[in-house]
Amino acid sequence: MIDESKEELKRADHLLYVTLKYTRTADVIKNTIHRLLTAFDNAIIHSLEILKEKKKIKELPLTPISRAELLRKTYKRPEMREFLDFYFTLKKIDRSDFSKREEYRKNVALVIESGNEVLLVDTVTLTEYFYKTKDFVQYISEKFK
Repeated sequence: MIDESKEELKRADHLLYVTLKYTRTADVIKNTIHRLLTAFDNAIIHSLEILKEKKKIKELPLTPISRAELLRKTYKRPEMREFLDFYFTLKKIDRSDFSKREEYRKNVALVIESGNEVLLVDTVTLTEYFYKTKDFVQYISEKFK
């Protein structure tokens, strides 16, 4: 499963550095976020399978959110809590309605309005998200062998 996460990161890397550079559309940003979520999900499944082999958990939950919450409860490290909080933020962005800003221009961005909070996902923010996801996959591959 960790190899699948790394493959998703390769796809997200291509979307970020090649596709987005030439298309400059909000849909590419949305698709990149979806790829990052898939990489997160695969890494979480990998870690839970390792914990199951070590008899720390009995079974894997079916939904991605419940798997992430189980990992948070089972593996109580501050860095894991930070990564999973970021994962839930990505999930929130993915599920939210969005509007587009400056599409086909240099500063293309997704504008997400959630309650009274406005979140702007531009190329700089997306790059930060990519590297944070990459750090998580690396962390999981090192800690769960």
